[in-house]
Amino acid sequence: MASSPPTKRRRPNQSKDDSDEKPAAPPSSQEKLPPVVVFAHGAGAPSSSDWMRRWKEKLGKALQAVEVVTFDYPYITKAEKLVNCHEEVVKEAVAKYPGHPLVLAGKSLGSRVSCMVACKEDISASAIICLGYPLKGIGGAMRDEILLQLTVPIMFVQGSKDALCPLDKLESTQKKMKSLSGLHVVDGGDHSLKIGKKHLQASGSTQDQAEDLALKAIAAFLSKSLT
Repeated sequence: MASSPPTKRRRPNQSKDDSDEKPAAPPSSQEKLPPVVVFAHGAGAPSSSDWMRRWKEKLGKALQAVEVVTFDYPYITKAEKLVNCHEEVVKEAVAKYPGHPLVLAGKSLGSRVSCMVACKEDISASAIICLGYPLKGIGGAMRDEILLQLTVPIMFVQGSKDALCPLDKLESTQKKMKSLSGLHVVDGGDHSLKIGKKHLQASGSTQDQAEDLALKAIAAFLSKSLT
């Protein structure tokens, strides 16, 4: 189903270029700039995982991003510290690329923390991309509070077999949200958007083709929300 936003210290585990690099020159008001994407990992694997590296490249190409910044959360810690770490990385990216639209992207936990960061008064995000949003919490409770607070356009990419995000619950949440939202469902996909071999064989498709469709949906949503 297709869709219906002085010098800093270098973080030792942050996927960025030379930390001493000077910020890009501010653009003219007429120039439409590519976004800078800050991409946060999930709880199961760091930014150096194959999944994160692959999607970092895919997002960069699909969105024609000036840079896709990845980093690692300090494990294991409270949600407040995760938000503070994430917010610091975002501010560094914004300082490096003044005037470029800021897109917050995340896998699972990273997408939820991205939403928390977007709600901060001193963060001006243009859009959020959630790859496998963990709507369902421990005990089955729906964790929709932060989504209902958002005013930033948000794009959800969810696997149809993702036990952590029942699609009917997400669609109900979308109806209550203040912000513009989109949803692309990866048919047969799990929480990491991975599709089982039997499902791929039955559909005559491939994992790459399914992911390409998701990326097209993301790009189409952002082309509207970033204008």
